[in-house]
Amino acid sequence: MNAFPPLAVYLVIPVAPLVGALVAGFWGWRLRDHAHWAPIIGVAIAFYLSLAVLWQTGHGITFYGDVYTWAVLGHLPVSVGFDIDSLTALMLVVVTFVSLSVHLYTVGYMHGDPGYARFFSYIALFTFSMIMLVMSNNFLQLFFGWEAVGLVSYLLIGFWFQRESANVAAIKAFIVNRVGDFGFLIGIAAVYHYCGSLDYRTVFAAVPHLIGQTLEIIPGHPWSVLTWIALLLFVGAMGKSAQVPLHVWLPESMEGPTPISALIHAATMVTAGIFMVARMSPIFEQSATALSVVLIIGAVTAFFMGLVGLVQNDIKRIIAYSTISQLGYMTAALGASAFSAAIFHLMTHAFFKALLFLAAGSVIHAMSNEQDIRKMGGLRKVMPITYITFLIGSLSLSGIPPFAGFFSKDLIIEAVGLSTLPGAGWAEWMLVAGAFVTALYTFRMFFLVFHGAPRMDAHTRAHLHESPWVITVPLIALAIPAVYAGWAYIGPVGLGHFLDSSLVVAPQWNTIGEIRAHWQGAGAFVLHSVETVPFWLALLGIAVAAWFYWLRPGLPEALTRFLSPIVWALQRKYGFDAFNQTVLVRGVLQLGALFWHVGDERLIDGIMVNGTAREIGKAALSWRRVQTGYIYHYAFAMIIGLILLMSYFVVWRG
Repeated sequence: MNAFPPLAVYLVIPVAPLVGALVAGFWGWRLRDHAHWAPIIGVAIAFYLSLAVLWQTGHGITFYGDVYTWAVLGHLPVSVGFDIDSLTALMLVVVTFVSLSVHLYTVGYMHGDPGYARFFSYIALFTFSMIMLVMSNNFLQLFFGWEAVGLVSYLLIGFWFQRESANVAAIKAFIVNRVGDFGFLIGIAAVYHYCGSLDYRTVFAAVPHLIGQTLEIIPGHPWSVLTWIALLLFVGAMGKSAQVPLHVWLPESMEGPTPISALIHAATMVTAGIFMVARMSPIFEQSATALSVVLIIGAVTAFFMGLVGLVQNDIKRIIAYSTISQLGYMTAALGASAFSAAIFHLMTHAFFKALLFLAAGSVIHAMSNEQDIRKMGGLRKVMPITYITFLIGSLSLSGIPPFAGFFSKDLIIEAVGLSTLPGAGWAEWMLVAGAFVTALYTFRMFFLVFHGAPRMDAHTRAHLHESPWVITVPLIALAIPAVYAGWAYIGPVGLGHFLDSSLVVAPQWNTIGEIRAHWQGAGAFVLHSVETVPFWLALLGIAVAAWFYWLRPGLPEALTRFLSPIVWALQRKYGFDAFNQTVLVRGVLQLGALFWHVGDERLIDGIMVNGTAREIGKAALSWRRVQTGYIYHYAFAMIIGLILLMSYFVVWRG
């Protein structure tokens, strides 16, 4: 790895998973139970080469340029190009490592499924799409990867298409993401309009010239061009990264198989929005308004979606709402200009969240596909490996030192606390309160699943067993970085200069710089956490969960009755789904019916098409009476016509 990787190496990273996807897709019916080999080998190659690229970028070796020009539309080249820097390299390693773990896990989890080969083809294609998104050096290629992960996620969420609920969830995810992507596409169009290019470096070089330029969407109300572009791009990030109010698709995506839940929600699709905003930091840093919007939306998502997780009983949906909440933390960090902290949390979250999803899948596998945590309990003794790895993921998610999630989450809270942007105070309060909520819903799930008396039926209890090695080995592999990644990488990634060449931070918003100035090492950071409110709130959340759901299991029912109005609101998810169904879905249907009956049937068909034909027919029937067949009638008409013609020339023309 001392030599600079040739361009061919960069090409192999996305192509290897693509080849694996094609082999499994076209020849999987022949390979049958061996269809997993090509995708696994392809992703393993991509992971190994990603490690090589990360090592190179750590030594200052980067690459930026076009690889292939597919077409030229006027002055717009449609090119495939790569931007290989520290941000790209880090994302590549995270994506390919989690993807490889999921591929290995899938061998055991999906064994015997009729769509075994098809599933491997989809997840390898998903990995290829995410790699293309991450490696892109222009907005068109970014949009290609952006839409590709959305399309493949539709196929994966609806993988078990025999289930109506899976089809509904897939369509819901697809439509909600199209709402966000519409704003994203307008933002890309605005970038091209004002910058004359879609190449990253050209666009970023043009940004200083756009400072002070305005446009009027509403006459008399000028908007900053850069604010407008940043907000439009962020709308796309809201859809992909499930920020309020475009979050409603993500819990429904749990209808897909558990491996894809881990892949979508850990390191790939949902983090695409976080990566995109970080990549676009030169644009966002020029707009305090855009940063404030990002900050507030992220904090609202982190706190309020965490609360919804408290009343969920499906093990996968609890983890799904925790994903939305953690994405809110990342988004809040982006709004506070703590881009490196957001990427650092993206990395640690990828490890512990993939671990939790795959551990949940191990539980579901052992429970004969049961997902209701109220029907579990006492699994600690029969599933020791799953138990330990689930505990590691839970502690990391809850932000308990020295696990990985603690370092990245506390770094975000501290950065938001130093921000001077409007709304930063409220955002900090919600993120701090979110530490208690996160620990509470996480360990509610943990204690109900692994502790207490078994609550499953006799048949399920008789067949309980630890999962096979193809499931437990990926759990162990993910548990290792979930423990040490925070301690090892907060210095170089979260607070160091590793990402400096990839990110732009304005001096007035440099919260990470302020923390870096007082940095004394990971050990001091842990010791300092003992004096902070989030640490004690997290411990309180664990203690409350243990008391209510392990030691005194009868108390939650009484508490639910006491807090019934709040529980009612949380169970209905604040009415977002009801609003979408009642106002948007039914509203669109009723509007369509109005256009159909009034516009189409009455106006177009009734008046313009059929009405015109009807009136012409009536006129024709009237004029048919003139055609009597008698010669004297025709002679009389000719004489009348001749008289009128002579009168015209004599009276009016004379």
